Amino acid sequence: MTTTDHGQDSEVAPPPRRRTWNRVAATISATGELLITAGLILGLFVVYSLWWTNVTADRQAKKAADAVRHDWATSSGDSKPGRLDTKDGIGFLHVPAMGKGFELLVKKGTSTNVLNEGVAGYYTDPVKSAMPWDKTGNFTLAAHRDGHGAKFHNIDKIKNGDPVVFEDRDTWYVYKVYKILPETSKYDVKVINQIPKESGKNKAGRYITLTTCTPVYTSRYRYIVWAQLVRTQKVDADRTPPKELG
Repeated sequence: MTTTDHGQDSEVAPPPRRRTWNRVAATISATGELLITAGLILGLFVVYSLWWTNVTADRQAKKAADAVRHDWATSSGDSKPGRLDTKDGIGFLHVPAMGKGFELLVKKGTSTNVLNEGVAGYYTDPVKSAMPWDKTGNFTLAAHRDGHGAKFHNIDKIKNGDPVVFEDRDTWYVYKVYKILPETSKYDVKVINQIPKESGKNKAGRYITLTTCTPVYTSRYRYIVWAQLVRTQKVDADRTPPKELG
């Protein structure tokens, strides 16, 4: 059948404005779907970074901590105090201000691989850490503030005068916080010097320094806490904690 311009079977092309709107709508729809997908992926990444890595790091840290305490319990006691060599860690950090019963395994090194295990690590570079049992020096530690255990998440809860305690096999080392630096450059390595002059100290002593990233959820700056040894307490058969942890 032949049709004319006025016949009922003729096809009328949509106006140009309608075709343009259809293209815009399709583009908006596709962009929206991409944004939703990207949002879901980002959400999953956040969940992984801030939750699942905490779960896995806590499991790994607990396993290593149990191994250290087992080694302490089964050692002969022939090695020098505090110097039992274990591949799992050297002892435990206790900071009541960061949470009731806060206990954190301390291992050698501050690399990402070490800290991702949900532990604190003592510095081997750029300034080598002293050990708590050394006659003088600065026992310098780092831990994650978010993700991978987030062990130093509540570091901002620490105040001047608060206790910080390190426990090794034979001794409790009790420190008292005397200076806090809420923000400094991540390149400021002087904060972990053996005489921490940035904290106001000019003489050799027995110090501990806690470092972590700040602000929360970033690694732009570093948060620093300094404390000085005030006393030691021998570990008894029941491993009775010092009064500062009571």
